[in-house]
Amino acid sequence: MAPLAFVCAMPMELRALARPLGLRRSELGGGPAHVGSLDGREAVAIVTGMGTELAAAGMARLLGAVTPERVIVVGITGAVDEDTPIGTVVLPERVIDSATGRTHEHHLLGPGTTRGALWTTDVITPASELPPLRAKGVVALDMETAAIALACEEAGVPWTVFRAVSDRATDGTVDDEVFRLFHQDGTPNPRALVRYLLRHPGRIPTLARMGRESKLATERAAAAAIAAVRAG
Repeated sequence: MAPLAFVCAMPMELRALARPLGLRRSELGGGPAHVGSLDGREAVAIVTGMGTELAAAGMARLLGAVTPERVIVVGITGAVDEDTPIGTVVLPERVIDSATGRTHEHHLLGPGTTRGALWTTDVITPASELPPLRAKGVVALDMETAAIALACEEAGVPWTVFRAVSDRATDGTVDDEVFRLFHQDGTPNPRALVRYLLRHPGRIPTLARMGRESKLATERAAAAAIAAVRAG
């Protein structure tokens, strides 16, 4: 049987899958990967890095090495409103590539109800652009899913996405400066963090809160994905 493939953008998202999948380090397509299993079903997992370009490259590596039963995207997302609770799992009806306008219909795995659109973009979305997105039915933002969906569809591989809200685009907490606290591969950038804290010492509590909320979101997204595989 073909393996399930779990795809994350950042190492912290993968960590939430490590225990339920029993992940161990491996190699796939000439790059790093993890392998494990879920209830006897083989699983592989990769971290692509952040943004559509790295997501597309990661998917090319994955799909060039294996044809999975299904690709399951797991990670965090930013809500476009002020009401969605942190940790809410977003199950979109469709995913929209902001650069091309291409829409990818989401075929949900397992039980649940899809709602609205996930907007994939490589840039930080300012608050002024959120009302038009909400009018289009967008409920959350991310930086990789449209590229992953396109790669899957071109290869004829089913895909699904489980993302949980880690922040709200309306509050401005994640701006370009905060975004640069991470390298493109999703790992923390210690030098950037030190510079940021020297300039903004009063924001230490905010960063700590964001860390807790991101951890909660990754755990919720991973739990939803695992439950869906078991139910599906």
